[in-house]
Amino acid sequence: MAWRRRNGVASVSAAVAIAVSLAPVLSGCSSPAKPADSPPLLSPFTGEPVKALGRVLAVKIDNIKDARPPTGLTRADIVYLLPVEGGLSRILAVFSSQLPSVIGPVRSAREDDLELVRQFGRPAFAYSGAQPELVSVVHRARIVDLYAGIVGGYFRDQRRVAPHNLYAHTQQLLAEAPGASKAHDVGFRFGPAPSGGRTQSSFSVSYPAASFTFRWSARVGRWLVWMDGSAADATEGGQLSAPTVVIQHTKVRTSRFLEAGSRPPYAESTGTGTGVVLRDGMAYDIRWSRQNPDGGTTFTTLSGQPMTFAPGPVWIVLVS
Repeated sequence: MAWRRRNGVASVSAAVAIAVSLAPVLSGCSSPAKPADSPPLLSPFTGEPVKALGRVLAVKIDNIKDARPPTGLTRADIVYLLPVEGGLSRILAVFSSQLPSVIGPVRSAREDDLELVRQFGRPAFAYSGAQPELVSVVHRARIVDLYAGIVGGYFRDQRRVAPHNLYAHTQQLLAEAPGASKAHDVGFRFGPAPSGGRTQSSFSVSYPAASFTFRWSARVGRWLVWMDGSAADATEGGQLSAPTVVIQHTKVRTSRFLEAGSRPPYAESTGTGTGVVLRDGMAYDIRWSRQNPDGGTTFTTLSGQPMTFAPGPVWIVLVS
């Protein structure tokens, strides 16, 4: 079902309705009534108008210093920051409303990616590979499998050092995924900010070997992203940013699968927990809940109100 903004419809008295219907007859002219303007179709991922609900493409993106700046993230609807081995981070970028021409650098999947993408139905999932025992699990997951070893669309940028130089043409990836799910409700709610927030100009969070800072810019109406102490730039130009940032506190355990001889972190995205939502230069303490792995996440304020997001891309940091 398409996800649309609901508008109230005012009733009209019978007398007025009759008068309006007779007006063309009494005046001797025919003037067909104009249909009421239909409400815009809104993306369930960003709350912004879209022409149609597009297929969902999730891409695993490298995020160490040698892999920066990334390409294509400015077009993502949702950006997840996830912990990986060595205390570092990687990105899971979700696209539907709009697509960059190129995305990357693409890197390998981890076990917790599979739990995260289940909420999107059967999304297209692009990744460069996985640990040998995990790769067969990824192949069997409920995804349209866009593993770089089996589909087209990927290329190496020789100006960068491998393995941080694998990129993909997004239109070609989606051509390989005609059966991918379209965007649907994953629990996000957009609208005016709720009560109870506190003024916040900057907010930082970290993993053992990675740090993120989000600084509010009233000029652009977004949180500017800093990583490991430096501005997080995009190859398209400018600094990465988002109107809404979610710091989602969760349980971080270890994966079943070894990675370079050790078990990498597994950030759980199901269950319940607390967190902080940043929007409009304010911070809101929140609770989150995702009881069904196939469903989305609900976010509420501590008083139980829906935690509404500002329209636009959403960044989510999963952190212990």
